[in-house]
Amino acid sequence: MDLKQLEAFTYVVRLGSFSRAAEALFLTQPTVSAHIATLERELGTSLIQRGGKTAQPTDVGRTLYDYALHMLTLRDQALATCKDGGSLQGIVRIAASTVTYQYVLPQLMSAFRQRHGAVTFDIKRCDSEGVVEAIVAGQAEIGMTGTATADGNCVFREFMEDYLAVITPTTPPYDNMEDFTLEALRQHPFILREAGSGTRRETERYLDSQGVALSSLRVAAFMEEPDAIKNAVRQGLGVSIVSQLAVRDYEEMGYIRVVPLMGQSIGRKLYIVRHKRRPLGPAAGAFLDFVLSDK
Repeated sequence: MDLKQLEAFTYVVRLGSFSRAAEALFLTQPTVSAHIATLERELGTSLIQRGGKTAQPTDVGRTLYDYALHMLTLRDQALATCKDGGSLQGIVRIAASTVTYQYVLPQLMSAFRQRHGAVTFDIKRCDSEGVVEAIVAGQAEIGMTGTATADGNCVFREFMEDYLAVITPTTPPYDNMEDFTLEALRQHPFILREAGSGTRRETERYLDSQGVALSSLRVAAFMEEPDAIKNAVRQGLGVSIVSQLAVRDYEEMGYIRVVPLMGQSIGRKLYIVRHKRRPLGPAAGAFLDFVLSDK
């Protein structure tokens, strides 16, 4: 068993494909397959289930995956400490929900690379539920999400505060509204984020606390992208509840209006997530510390 074999194995598990693992490692697919086959012969057991649409680990493969990540992390830590005078380098794999992906991460990555220019980011965008799934599956070391879940495999740390607000068109009858009541929310067409969205989950929590069921809203559309929702509101399709981080540009340009709901700002936390038991590589660990440095 050597580190190249373990690295090939972890890439196959993380990407769910021998061909994708080969591409990511700049190897041929037969070479990756040979690495896995050598591991399986040495251990006397199958590590990857073959024949399905994706390459999935067996039960033994899942156990080896966590050990392999530990060993590869130690290798990366040694390289980061000793190579090129100890300058930080490597890849930080992040799964980010839509709002953090579009409106938070770019600034954080830019500021981090000003200190550590040899670090590369590999970003996967998904909804908040998908962030946790990516962490658990080993497809990302760090996650960023707009809501915390009860998944026992992950640790959630608050790193930023966000606010939700109602957005409306600028045309009548919305142009003179200074506040949005719960009754008005029921009366006007509403654009709702997808079920796995952190914004959707936090919206549901707030409405539940006010005794408002989603079924009582006049839902005009379900949409995944904040930018698409902003455009739909601008065109008069309806109103929506979104992150204020996502709508600053449209509000400043006068394309939409941001109106308090019941005279309140609906606060929520943004979270950075990691696996409870898996160690972070040096670059990912440094980025996590960087994000939490003011907390």
